[in-house]
Amino acid sequence: MSDRPRTTGRRPRGGWLTGHLLPILVAALFLLPLLWMVTAAMREPGLPPPRSVEWLPSSPRPDNFATLFELLPFGRYLANSLAVVALAVPLTIVTASMAGFAMALLAHRARTGLVVLSVALLLVPVTALWLTRYLILQWVGLTDSLLALVVPALAGSSPLFVLLYYWTFRRATAEVFEMARLDGAGPLATWRRIALPLAVPTSVAVAVLAFILYWSDFISPLLYLRSQELYTLPMGLRQLQQLDPADWPLLMAGALVLTVPAILFFLLVQHLFLGERGLGSRRP
Repeated sequence: MSDRPRTTGRRPRGGWLTGHLLPILVAALFLLPLLWMVTAAMREPGLPPPRSVEWLPSSPRPDNFATLFELLPFGRYLANSLAVVALAVPLTIVTASMAGFAMALLAHRARTGLVVLSVALLLVPVTALWLTRYLILQWVGLTDSLLALVVPALAGSSPLFVLLYYWTFRRATAEVFEMARLDGAGPLATWRRIALPLAVPTSVAVAVLAFILYWSDFISPLLYLRSQELYTLPMGLRQLQQLDPADWPLLMAGALVLTVPAILFFLLVQHLFLGERGLGSRRP
């Protein structure tokens, strides 16, 4: 007789708990505010917030969302926001990955100096850049234009994104890029054909963060835009609040219009983030 233990094919109970039940509970915890927002957006217009948590409205009013587009040009604001992220997110991925790739190939001393500088720039409050950025954009004639909202993407949008790419490319062995150089590939070809395909998870993470950064940006449109037809959704939500600050169902409906596209974008790209391991999978 064999001394091998018999396997029943059943998963351990603890593995099922941590692999399925716990993620479901955590996801439900994060979905509760969204459910409450949907419920609050479907209440009767003009009603104050309920004193207790109300998960289902007594008389749902889905026409609150149509009222938004009647009171303000929310369709135009939505199109402007989509145009901004459609330009800013790809530009951020290109410029931040280029900068991170260049930093990864530098000598140790120069590389360390740039990393320290990037971390120091992260500590600079964004309010310190408002006046300088406004004067520069006014000088080049980009104020009152959607391009004013996209300009930061030309510099990678944030030092954090550059550092994410830098740390990703540093995890790759130097021989990978050296072999490409010996095969006659220049820096741009190496970045495009080798580095970027290996950094898919980082690109997806940067894309999600950049999407949230530009999609929810309220200060930049407030500073640089004067024409109402150029306003984005955060500015539209502010206008809605100024029209009637006590109409909470309409305000929640506007907040839901602002929130749902960001959730849909994450759901659209999450399989790339979870399904690819990139450079990390090539390290022993």
